[in-house]
Amino acid sequence: MSKPSHIAYVVKEVSRDDKKQSYWRAVGAVWPHKNGGGFDVVIHDQISVSGRITCTVPKDDEADTAAAE
Repeated sequence: MSKPSHIAYVVKEVSRDDKKQSYWRAVGAVWPHKNGGGFDVVIHDQISVSGRITCTVPKDDEADTAAAE
């Protein structure tokens, strides 16, 4: 399987002591369609997803891991 173009994260914003902090959890991987008209987002098995999903370009080691799952 090819490496994904992006990694999908659920981003949870938390406010503590008047400071906002974001927690990012990798939940899947993203592959572009061959025709360039869209993407497939594949969520890892047994993960419940709700809230905002952000897709970013993976670091080299993240792309290898996501392609294997």
